[in-house]
Amino acid sequence: MLDKEKSIDAVVVGTPDHTHAVVSMWAIKMGKHVYCEKPLTRTVYEARALAEATRQAGVATQMGNQGMAFDGNRLINEWIWDGALGQVREVHAWSDRPTHNGELFWAQGVDRPPETPPVPATLDWDLWLGPAPYRPYHPAYHPFRWRGWWDFGSGGLGDMGIHNLAPVFSALKLKAPTSVCASSTLFNDETLPLASTVHYEFAARGDMAPVTLHWYDGGIIPARPPELEDDRELSREDGLIFVGDKGKMYVEGWGGHSPRLIPEAKMKAYKRPPKTLPRSIGHHNEWIKACKEGTPTRSAFDTFAGPLTEAVLLGTVCVRAGGERLLWDSANLKVTNSEKANEYLHYAYRKGWTL
Repeated sequence: MLDKEKSIDAVVVGTPDHTHAVVSMWAIKMGKHVYCEKPLTRTVYEARALAEATRQAGVATQMGNQGMAFDGNRLINEWIWDGALGQVREVHAWSDRPTHNGELFWAQGVDRPPETPPVPATLDWDLWLGPAPYRPYHPAYHPFRWRGWWDFGSGGLGDMGIHNLAPVFSALKLKAPTSVCASSTLFNDETLPLASTVHYEFAARGDMAPVTLHWYDGGIIPARPPELEDDRELSREDGLIFVGDKGKMYVEGWGGHSPRLIPEAKMKAYKRPPKTLPRSIGHHNEWIKACKEGTPTRSAFDTFAGPLTEAVLLGTVCVRAGGERLLWDSANLKVTNSEKANEYLHYAYRKGWTL
């Protein structure tokens, strides 16, 4: 399409995770602006490669973590930078994926189906597989159910972690973690576990203290903070808790929707700072404006989306490697204490597919 239609200026990538990188990279190398759904890529290596290619090409990019446009996202930044919590040293973030409202959204912790039903006439299965290793078609993968399979997706962390951790990375100015460890329910070489917890360590950044970030998925949630009123629910779907030296902030919902200092009395007494960050014209509109005028976006591949995706996917690498504490050398894109974990940073594409 891009070879034939020379007038195309920009591309929207809404394919499954495992083909995000190859499609986006093709467009970037042709000088096209790119909007790509989250997570930006399926592997850590791909995320770094897209960020570097974007930097060189100078095109407008935006990842589809729409919460970056929320007003609540900006309030989290402004309140933390105002000192409302003091030094933030701990954060808890969670999502109920792969479940939702008590029901399983997609399968995890299961084996590959043995049946080989015929490929639907409307589906080019070989093209859908893209760079992933070949396997026979089955509706257990497509449509929609691919996210829980290691070859195609990255589970609840890759899906909702990109949304829910974005305001954490933005407000606390996080880049690469120094280490990560994890625990999970049972899983196999085919699918991710039904539930996991991942613990990241980040070094100090300027005058901001080191941070421990805890992620929970599959229905696991953190301990209820004592500051939360007895009649107030702690969301079982998505949320954040920032723990600072001077107080705590509870954010209900995905992507940084509704931040509140807790208890509510503290929120009511808080004198809010001026709104120093420009408000969004809309996540998609930000990208369109950037394509036309060269203005920045909040989730550009090189400045934000790439580093965020690298860190999130390092968590899935840790889970897959067994949960042991991994020491991360970001500059060299390498785990320094586990060759097994390094094997999961990328994989060999099928013949005919390149990055």
